[in-house]
Amino acid sequence: MSEATLERGLKALKEQIDTPIALFFSSCTHCGMCATACLFYTETENPAYTPINKVEPMRRLWEQEYTLIGRIKKAIGMSKPITDEELEEWQEYCYNACSLCGRCTMVCPVGNDITYMIRKMREGMAAAGHAPEGLIGASKRAVKIGSPMGVKLPALQAQARHAEKDLGMEIPFDVEGAEYMMLMSSMEIMNYPEYMEAVAKIFRQAGKTWTISSEAFEATNSGIQIGSSDIARELVSRVVTAAEKLKVKTVISPECGHAYTAIRWEGPNLIGRKFPFHVKHILEVLDEFRAEGLLKTEGFEEARMTFHDPCQLVRRGGVVEQPRNLLNMVSKDFVEMKDHGIMNWCCGAGGGVSANEDAAELKMQAFKRKKSQLDELNVDTLVTACANCRIQIEEGLEENEMDIPVVGLTEMLAEHLVEDNKTEG
Repeated sequence: MSEATLERGLKALKEQIDTPIALFFSSCTHCGMCATACLFYTETENPAYTPINKVEPMRRLWEQEYTLIGRIKKAIGMSKPITDEELEEWQEYCYNACSLCGRCTMVCPVGNDITYMIRKMREGMAAAGHAPEGLIGASKRAVKIGSPMGVKLPALQAQARHAEKDLGMEIPFDVEGAEYMMLMSSMEIMNYPEYMEAVAKIFRQAGKTWTISSEAFEATNSGIQIGSSDIARELVSRVVTAAEKLKVKTVISPECGHAYTAIRWEGPNLIGRKFPFHVKHILEVLDEFRAEGLLKTEGFEEARMTFHDPCQLVRRGGVVEQPRNLLNMVSKDFVEMKDHGIMNWCCGAGGGVSANEDAAELKMQAFKRKKSQLDELNVDTLVTACANCRIQIEEGLEENEMDIPVVGLTEMLAEHLVEDNKTEG
């Protein structure tokens, strides 16, 4: 690594030290409470995985550059300079051992947004060339191809044709003036093709018009995960351009947590203006249909069920009651996990961890927290609303020899729709 690259990384890291970051560092009491809220710490007991430690190089840079005591310590050699070797070591802490779940932020006694701090740390790390290879590859594919997993439009169109054959109805592409534009994540396209069919069935029953853009169908935003505002901005801009071109009223984020964070909460700030359309998660839309009497179901699941709250959707996104409203439509034996809602434990694979090969072993170790939650409940089925969570949970359950089916909430609702004679509108 050249000195110029290191300087570029340190410059990028220094640029991330805004007013909130400075206030957070100033007010941190070093109480350690964030450690008890982090599943990477609780399941390994490695003090290096304490959330606030994940931003230590940035904290020291802030102290050295912006505080009197820091300048003095640096001048007399009591505060060592940040080196390339140190940043390389910290890749493990701020990428492998952090899913950006936000649980640490919830317990901070002085209200520091530690997740925000780690996001800022990643900006400097990415600029310095210390992002994981898996995330670098995913980001390059997202920019070049439009999908972090390399999914191209023909693959989506092929899936749509299969859905059309199964349902006897059209999957609409590029329909100008539709009420809703549906985004898809690569994981849904490749791993859960039944999701598209479920959406089509629900919208047909609700009598709502919807479409998929052939120019911007991917919801996953690798820029948010790797820590590159430029990439995140580019990916959001593609969606905004497509939605404006089709003149839709609402853009729907699919069952993917970080996709929702990127387009709903980060999007307007990234492009520097308000959207001329609404952004809602699919569960928000479905709950609106329920409230309006447009979502009609019949029958109930016999299995004992629980719901895994995706961190970015529930804790960071505020979609808490909607999934429970929807679950109660089709389940009579629904039980909550001990820690649920905004304090639920992460699955261990968010924040780009799932795309990071170096974190494969660690994410399975972190999954033991979810295993312990499930062990307490003795449930037959686990329901969730994030494809990334679903893949991680399925892998974790298999690894721990736990026979619990994992289903998406949208798909489960579609299976209980009242059959009617409506034709495609």
